[in-house]
Amino acid sequence: MMSMPFEYEVNHSRVRTNGIWMHVTEKGKAPTWCSSSTASRDLVRLAPPDGLPRRPRLPRRRPRPPGLRRLRLPLSPTAYTILHLVGDLVGLLDHLGHRQAFVVGHDWGAVAGWFLSLFRPDLISRYQNARIVQAARDGFFITQFQKPGRAEQAFARYDYLTVMKKLLLHNKREILIAPPGMEIIDFLETPATLPSWITEEDLQVYADKFQESGFTGPLNYFRAMDLNWELLGPWDGAKITVPTKFIVGNKEHGFEAAGAKDYIQGNIFKNLVPNVEVVILDGHRFIHEERAQQVCDEILNFFHKLSVE
Repeated sequence: MMSMPFEYEVNHSRVRTNGIWMHVTEKGKAPTWCSSSTASRDLVRLAPPDGLPRRPRLPRRRPRPPGLRRLRLPLSPTAYTILHLVGDLVGLLDHLGHRQAFVVGHDWGAVAGWFLSLFRPDLISRYQNARIVQAARDGFFITQFQKPGRAEQAFARYDYLTVMKKLLLHNKREILIAPPGMEIIDFLETPATLPSWITEEDLQVYADKFQESGFTGPLNYFRAMDLNWELLGPWDGAKITVPTKFIVGNKEHGFEAAGAKDYIQGNIFKNLVPNVEVVILDGHRFIHEERAQQVCDEILNFFHKLSVE
């Protein structure tokens, strides 16, 4: 196990990139530097390939999700396509002055990382992905999230802390589908106890920030999905050649039921991403929190191994 040689202060800043204001969190100084960007449209972590951080983790669960009012985020779903996401990251790398970076992405940040690797492999030295993002149609939670205003109206029946608990702490393995006539947020349980990797205080940070911003920005990711299918036609079947490590929890909802496990371990995935290494850990959706040290070691081993090759 490796550790940072000294503790660095966490710095917050705003960066104007690709028509939006992006919130950037940085820890460390070159060459041991780590950056986390939270914009209207993505969440990724970057590190310069010429100086990999010894422990590339920012303070645990201290997010600062941007507010629609504070950062003037786009309200239209058409401003949340994957082309916008990649443009955000290209602009961030340009602002930071790095010609290449190691990239780590989770959830929708993982989607941004996949397509950054596809569109601009010249900017990516190595890519680390944690968690799958599933796509489905009828009855799936995505279907509810895609209708403008529907989820916002349903979420409003609960306080923000309860919404955070329902959304972030869901740990069932089944595909997330509500019964007919029921909203997803009503179907999800509110856990009586918290897992060891998150505290009430951490959840309250999320709740407070989303109370400032609302949920429309994050939901617009889902509302741009159909448009993404149209825009991405020219890259159908294109391969991602950037060296990649894919980490997923074996208890991630839909991992087995939706066929994701067979796809990840099969030939199609490896054909599309020839230089991929797949790691399946014992855990759920937030595997990087639930198995923080293990995931951190996997990332470091991957980056360092490729750095010396």
